[in-house]
Amino acid sequence: MKIGVLTDGETAAGYRMAGLEAVVATPQEAVRRLLEMIESNQYALVAVDERLLPDPNKAAERVMRGRSAPVLLSLPNLLEVFSGGGDPKAYMRQLVRQTIGFDIKL
Repeated sequence: MKIGVLTDGETAAGYRMAGLEAVVATPQEAVRRLLEMIESNQYALVAVDERLLPDPNKAAERVMRGRSAPVLLSLPNLLEVFSGGGDPKAYMRQLVRQTIGFDIKL
């Protein structure tokens, strides 16, 4: 299973350089693309840019019933978070740890 990120075209390249699969969507396409990612059964974790979809758990509630995967993780747009500096990997580790309760190696 993979880790996927639902994001905009501007930040997708950064996620891809980090070795993650980035799925590009507009805010109008975000729910449809998220549901496609969930239903593909390819992802253990799907991180969703909150500018596209502020509450991915609510948007996917019906499709996620009875499923344990993927874990859905809402994250702020990293261009905004790190415009003043900071360690993106440490930030992501902390965010994943808060969401699922333990670290995973990205």
